[in-house]
Amino acid sequence: MRGLLCAALVIVGLTSSPALAWEFSTSPICTVTDRGSDTGLKLTFDGELYALHLSHLEGWQNAEVFAIRFAPNGPFIQTTWHQIDGQTLSVSDAGFGNVLKGLQDNQVAQVLLDETFREIDLNGAYTPVENFKNCKPGAALS
Repeated sequence: MRGLLCAALVIVGLTSSPALAWEFSTSPICTVTDRGSDTGLKLTFDGELYALHLSHLEGWQNAEVFAIRFAPNGPFIQTTWHQIDGQTLSVSDAGFGNVLKGLQDNQVAQVLLDETFREIDLNGAYTPVENFKNCKPGAALS
């Protein structure tokens, strides 16, 4: 019986861990993070700019175009406004509606940078991203 209980706890832990990888925070600014994939994702909003930061141990090669495809429902987004600093690729803009929709309505985000292809599991992203969409930067500070 004890063996069966241990096995059940292991199975529950394995199936719930991706959902626990997604976190929402308001301190110091609106932030969603995911540490459940090989490529770490951090999304921030400071009241003016949204920023997406993707970190990977192997870093990123320089390329003119950065793209992210949300599968299976889309959208497919590409830009030349990205920057690479060490192991982190970042892009920022005044609006991120398509990114937020993509994170919530899909199973995977596929990051494409020249020959580099990496995937981020979106299981568990919906609620933290919904909280992020409703976040007012600085509200917790006042």
